[in-house]
Amino acid sequence: MTQVGIADVAAAAGVSRTTVSLVLNNVEARISDETRERVRRVAAEIGYVPNPVARSLRTRRTRTIGLISDRIATTPFAGRLLAGAQDVAREHKYLVFLVNTDGDSEIEREAIRALSAHQVDRFVYACMWHREISVPAGLPKSTVFLDCRPLADGYSAVVPDDHAGGVAAVRELVMAGHRRIAYVDTTEKDRPVAAELRHRGYLEVLREAGIGADPRLHVTFETSALGGRRATEALLDLPVDVRPTAVFFFNDRMAIGAYVAAHTRGLEIPRDLSVFGYDDQQLVAAELDPPLSTIALPHYEMGRWAMEILLGVREAPNDTFLMPCPVIRRASVGPPPASTSTSSRRRTFLATE
Repeated sequence: MTQVGIADVAAAAGVSRTTVSLVLNNVEARISDETRERVRRVAAEIGYVPNPVARSLRTRRTRTIGLISDRIATTPFAGRLLAGAQDVAREHKYLVFLVNTDGDSEIEREAIRALSAHQVDRFVYACMWHREISVPAGLPKSTVFLDCRPLADGYSAVVPDDHAGGVAAVRELVMAGHRRIAYVDTTEKDRPVAAELRHRGYLEVLREAGIGADPRLHVTFETSALGGRRATEALLDLPVDVRPTAVFFFNDRMAIGAYVAAHTRGLEIPRDLSVFGYDDQQLVAAELDPPLSTIALPHYEMGRWAMEILLGVREAPNDTFLMPCPVIRRASVGPPPASTSTSSRRRTFLATE
């Protein structure tokens, strides 16, 4: 089927191509209302559709956005992050081009160069997890950073509020009556920013509740279900007066290991051990038995925020915005074993908030 062009509209309406172009692009010109109405009516009748490529050459705007990421396309959280960004782009009639660089700096440089050469209007730079980064060369100042903090000033960025998330998780355990609470940390070579922030939240709540931080209850293992199992076994091997009654894990994958370790020792969650995760990972947290209480990473909300800032839907802060991480209460948290004073401890703690 042949595409209808401006020349076809001009011939059918009995006017020049220039008149058709001026009318359809809403340009101020000395053209009568009658002629304008005829041109628009004829264009609709014969099925004229504007050519977006030709229009972009005139306006130097393509209504496209480049979203460059490191390994986001291979993570379990990518779908929600991208859905949030794409929903906003779609609402405002923008098309998103996703480039996954797999952490390769050369691919990243080429992607930025290629997208810029194709007149992509704006950029979002996203990371696999919350971390601090140097701003890649070639990105414009209007770039919005998603799930990462640029070391340079003057950029808009959004990351999860991992400190507040750590605070919320440990408060849940304290309010359930626990006093011996462990934090299972990660041994990753490049320690994630989130690990330190969650640990600070853990220590802050212990101080608020008047609980001394026992270094034996802060353990580090590999970030996997096996690491979580080994961590739990090590904690359960502690003397009975030190052994934790609740464990806060760096992430849900590690928390899986607590279930295995508890089952192996004939323990029941949460009757004998309360477990709290972080991430609310799909197909993991809600599927455990019992379902895992955890902190949700707000990937969809961060994706929407980044795109809204980029498109001017909300005012750019030129700083890093901390997105709240909601508490997801399920069935893996209960009172400590043989607890006789849970209610009084909860009242005491709430009075300090």
